[in-house]
Amino acid sequence: MDIVGSRTLRDLLIEKVEMNRDKTFLLFEDQKQKKFELTYGEFAEQVNRLSNVFLQLGVVKGQHVTLHLPNCLEFMTSWFALANIGAIMVPTNILSSGDEMEYILNHSESVLLITEEEYLDKFISNRKNLPYLKEILLARYEKEERDKQNLNRLIANASSETPTIPLDSENVTAMLYTSGTTSKPKGVQITHANYIYTGELMSKSIRLTPDDRQFIVLPLFHGNAQYYSTMSALVVGASIAITEKFSASRYFKQAIGFGATVGSLFAAPIRMILAKEFDPADRQNSLRTIWFAQSVTEEQVKRFEENYQVKLLQMYGMTETVGVPLMNPIDGARKNMSIGKPTIGYEVKIVDDDGYEVQNGETGQITVKGVPGRTLMKGYFKNPNATAETLKDGWLYTGDNARVGDDGYFYFVDRIKDMIKRAGENVAANEVESVLADHPEVYEAAVIGIPDEMRDEAIIAYVILRENSSISKEEMILYCRERLAKFKVPDTIEFIDEFPRTSVGKIQKHIIRKRHLEAAQTSK
Repeated sequence: MDIVGSRTLRDLLIEKVEMNRDKTFLLFEDQKQKKFELTYGEFAEQVNRLSNVFLQLGVVKGQHVTLHLPNCLEFMTSWFALANIGAIMVPTNILSSGDEMEYILNHSESVLLITEEEYLDKFISNRKNLPYLKEILLARYEKEERDKQNLNRLIANASSETPTIPLDSENVTAMLYTSGTTSKPKGVQITHANYIYTGELMSKSIRLTPDDRQFIVLPLFHGNAQYYSTMSALVVGASIAITEKFSASRYFKQAIGFGATVGSLFAAPIRMILAKEFDPADRQNSLRTIWFAQSVTEEQVKRFEENYQVKLLQMYGMTETVGVPLMNPIDGARKNMSIGKPTIGYEVKIVDDDGYEVQNGETGQITVKGVPGRTLMKGYFKNPNATAETLKDGWLYTGDNARVGDDGYFYFVDRIKDMIKRAGENVAANEVESVLADHPEVYEAAVIGIPDEMRDEAIIAYVILRENSSISKEEMILYCRERLAKFKVPDTIEFIDEFPRTSVGKIQKHIIRKRHLEAAQTSK
């Protein structure tokens, strides 16, 4: 038996409620700065009631239910209610376009959608193209017209009995879509054991206690907020404070108001906080550490820690690894220009193109040893080829390059995959290129990422137009906005007559990137 044992999310929540029924579990602040609070007991009752709503609607074990919600209490309740009955949560980005959501709803075969009135149009207009979808429920809905879709009203009228559907720790309980290097995102299957394992790993990596309070400002649809923050708090019986949106100017003021002790950020939000005028009062926060991912400069780390008197810990993980296989140690030497050392339960090595481990100082691909369905994802939904390419003989191939220094710390180098990292979001270049290529006046497109001081990388699209085309760059941008999530839309469109190519005709993006950077430098 391992640290998870046979536990499920339902087992874990029942255990923590028995221990902490009247203790605050969730605090939430919405966009209007209105605050809400639920104890462990109150949260569990809401979860049970919503579980019974799902059962009344005919949702059964193994079926997918899509959540298209911002950070809110209803997201948390829905997640655990679906786990309660063996159904599978599919959390999605509220910035996703109607076309992107149509793909996810159909690929996942989701039978139910939970969203808010604000986002209804993108589903109503496509309803005829969603054959699996049986019902749409509305969270935080206060009108009378859609009474049968009002999530909170349905919860209030449902039974609070705990469902008794048989569950197994290795049952899939969530599916998180992640951008791939192909044009369509892949559904990463996550089990009950995955969630509990990462909660145990992350809580022990920073000595989380029942007195701690995790501070969540990153989107709940992300693995980061689910794996690292929520699960670490739940396994130790701590509490969680959630904001509907991240605010750079109010981050520390909110943390102070909530009494938060642990946070999690990406590099871009750290830079955004530093770009705001420093308020010395923010130094009075109770945060003792903040996990972060992706690179910030040594000067930025130093300034952040000095300004706010909080310890930063850089880590490395991805949706597929579930837990964080690499992290700077809480008690050892913190080298935040590195992505840290291997964590409890993982073995990490750097390999060459043939799968052989390289010497220290040499660059190769990060691979992570683990157990699919327990310490690594179970696999990609309906995609055995991609699963076989990623999971090989107990090792997960990440698609990221790094090197190990003589100090034993791992240092990120670059991505093997044609992926752009924009303010914490992965954007597959191929996905943007496919949208551009669908335009009748586009002959061919190539998309690159270039360094951006605030958002990690900016998206630049180079386009060859068809003969006699008269479309403008502005029209092309608008076309992309109608078909892509906001964070995937190119920052700049450049028209070009031809691409640099290899002898077999492959576009040489490294040359395009080099030329772009040289031109930008010349124009300064």
